[in-house]
Amino acid sequence: MSLQTWLLYTVAVFVLTVTPGPSVLMCVSNGVNHGVRRTFFSAIGSVTAVVGIMVCSAIGVGAVLAASETLFHAIKWFGVCYLLYIGITTLRSTTSSFELPSGTMGRSSRKALYAKGFLVGASNPKALLFFTAFFPQFINPASPQLYQFAILGGTFICFELFWLMSYAAFASRLSPWLRVKGRAKAFNRLSGLTFIGAGALLATVKRAAKDV
Repeated sequence: MSLQTWLLYTVAVFVLTVTPGPSVLMCVSNGVNHGVRRTFFSAIGSVTAVVGIMVCSAIGVGAVLAASETLFHAIKWFGVCYLLYIGITTLRSTTSSFELPSGTMGRSSRKALYAKGFLVGASNPKALLFFTAFFPQFINPASPQLYQFAILGGTFICFELFWLMSYAAFASRLSPWLRVKGRAKAFNRLSGLTFIGAGALLATVKRAAKDV
């Protein structure tokens, strides 16, 4: 892999990870409600899912999904339903304040935060598109692929985790402002619409056409 190829990949990853999406939105919400430290478990869950998608792409599962319409649609619609579920639930929330009762900051367990992060990351339309259509283009089949995969994968993970935690920290710093009564409702509406939009975007994803 040439330095030029890696730099081009880095630019693409930077744009992808800095752009707010479902995982960023989840970390922002958790940063406000649970603090930065607990949000780390959600971020790790999301990154774990991304690594899974990355590995599937590397071993050729992306080609299998492209060939199997049934399997592709089953995975896609599961992700769509989950994102819509989060979006509708958030949109219908009657919470009008982020001010939590004393002692409830850590109510959600680390496992629950990790699991939610994993499911959101696994159904992220940006990640699915990137690793099934874009990622393989940076792999040089004439060179050792494991080494290339380690470099590309490590680069993505570093960027993804950095931005997820950066957004969470920023949201945590803004939590006093967000906890003003009434702002939680506006935030939940925006969050719900974003998740619903992400689900709608994922619904438009089509499998790659088979070679004729």
